[in-house]
Amino acid sequence: MIFDPLSWLLYLPGILIGITVHEYFHALAADRAGDPTPAYAGRLTLNPLAHLDWLGFLLLLFAGFGWARPVPVNPLNFQGDRRLQMALVSLAGPTANLLVAFTGLLIYHLSFPTASAAVYGSGVQMLWALIRINIVLAVFNLIPLPPLDGSKILAAFLPPAAERSFWELERYSTLILVLLIFSGFAGRILRPAVSFVSLWLEVGAAAIAHLVLGVL
Repeated sequence: MIFDPLSWLLYLPGILIGITVHEYFHALAADRAGDPTPAYAGRLTLNPLAHLDWLGFLLLLFAGFGWARPVPVNPLNFQGDRRLQMALVSLAGPTANLLVAFTGLLIYHLSFPTASAAVYGSGVQMLWALIRINIVLAVFNLIPLPPLDGSKILAAFLPPAAERSFWELERYSTLILVLLIFSGFAGRILRPAVSFVSLWLEVGAAAIAHLVLGVL
């Protein structure tokens, strides 16, 4: 993937779509919770350019990991339970990625209802890349380590004292994350989770496609 221009072309749509929907859904969830900050920052949009951090994007394309521009959020504007709303805003990004992956699988199974009908041209490879990238983005961001989304979801359910101690971890989180990635330990953790999520999305999409095609 790193030195193959064809692979870049196959992966690029999945990366752009994955980053865009992830950040847009964060912004949308915050907006629905009562916080206008993402809208004021121009992040309530499906324009990929509004969400790209160019260094993070290039690293994602060339090195296989990277980041987007974080959506600015002010929890003080949230209506209702602020910790719960923060958890929901954080969950919105990975949920969006799973929805994209599921939609991709549904399109595939509707297009190729049997294995014998499947084709493996560049369009199908691009679709599978989109599916895979979005599942990986969802699972990776649910790791409960700051600044990933999983940390904010976990923090919402911790007692206040434990939450304060948990956020002390944030000063070391970038180093920990880099060590996890380059040591290969993150991959060993993520692979089973990605496989598990992929299996159930695949089963669900195939079942729905079968029902739809049975009616048509």
